Amino acid sequence: MRFKLTLLLVAVLALAPRAAPAQLMLVGSDEKVTWDDAGKPVFLPPGKDTVSIVDISSREAPRILVTLPLLNSVFGPPTNLQITPDGTLALVANSMAWTQDGGAWKPTPDTKLYVIDLTTSPPAHIATVEVGKQPSGLAINHAGDLALVTNRADNSISVLSIHGKEVKLIDSVAIGEMVAAVAIAPDGRRAFAVKFPGHKVAMLEINGQKVTYSKYDMPAGLWPYNIDITPNGTLALTADNGNGGASDGHVDTVSVIDLEANPPRVIDRVVVGDAPEGLAISPTGEIAVAILLNGSAGVAKNAWFAHRAGKVVVLKIDGKRVTKVQEVEVGGLPEGVVFSPDGKYLYVGNYTDRDVSILKVDRTTVTDTGKRFKLPGQPASMRGAAR
Repeated sequence: MRFKLTLLLVAVLALAPRAAPAQLMLVGSDEKVTWDDAGKPVFLPPGKDTVSIVDISSREAPRILVTLPLLNSVFGPPTNLQITPDGTLALVANSMAWTQDGGAWKPTPDTKLYVIDLTTSPPAHIATVEVGKQPSGLAINHAGDLALVTNRADNSISVLSIHGKEVKLIDSVAIGEMVAAVAIAPDGRRAFAVKFPGHKVAMLEINGQKVTYSKYDMPAGLWPYNIDITPNGTLALTADNGNGGASDGHVDTVSVIDLEANPPRVIDRVVVGDAPEGLAISPTGEIAVAILLNGSAGVAKNAWFAHRAGKVVVLKIDGKRVTKVQEVEVGGLPEGVVFSPDGKYLYVGNYTDRDVSILKVDRTTVTDTGKRFKLPGQPASMRGAAR
């Protein structure tokens, strides 16, 4: 009888629904970089950078679970970090180390990828993995067993395996020129990386944990800096920065790539405004948002294109047609952007304001709630869980 009861209990536990992973957001803060009134960068001593794990279960009242003292950098796209689909691990790539230069400080390429265990209370940094030089954009596949990291100073992409809580560097793929960001298609069979100075998008093929550069490139807009893929895998969008990583007052674009075509190809470019860096597509696939620097930092205060705030540009996705439908003003130097898992809220990190704008999403309409979530530092990057 006891044996039968034990079997029954095991069967019941096996059939019971598993608890959904916590709804978390990562925020990487850089406390080493500011700008003077002439727009020149000012490099401060290191030691105050952080990575915060934020619970967004209460959509308009996020809560920081823990803030870890880890290096993070505003250099590079705001996609250097991500949570595994099952919510167990967070990976954070730090692009720049900080070294002393006489009495001053200067950035030099780093090679560190931090592994954070999200299942402990509080979450904890459990490992550091060496990758390539200046790791920047990061992507984790839907299966949660593979991660790619773009190395801007190495012109390469690091390939990492994920098994449980163990993350290992298993390969490096040479691309031949600087790659800023990377996205993995939902089926896990291809990835696309933006070649920043070459104004192109490179296609990679994935077979299990073997990643190969196909040597097929597509022409993006000027200085592509970020990339994302729709949940159904039909389109990729790139944020074309237009001025090598800074505002200049002129309009820039988002390129639209048809991933169902053979071979994939650029089918449109949508004018969005000055200097898009952050980019994200809603989990519903109905909209994408491009985050504009809009001259809100890193430019002279008296420049004709200087503004107090950045902008969120809302792009409606209708099949393979992408159109600009709205602009929403946010804070100074907006960088990272995260949709809530249900796509009903949007979080935008305002670097110079040291906070997060909380916006509400109703299908293709985005509204600022007026609420800001204060942070312990300047949010240089933000990401949720991989889809």
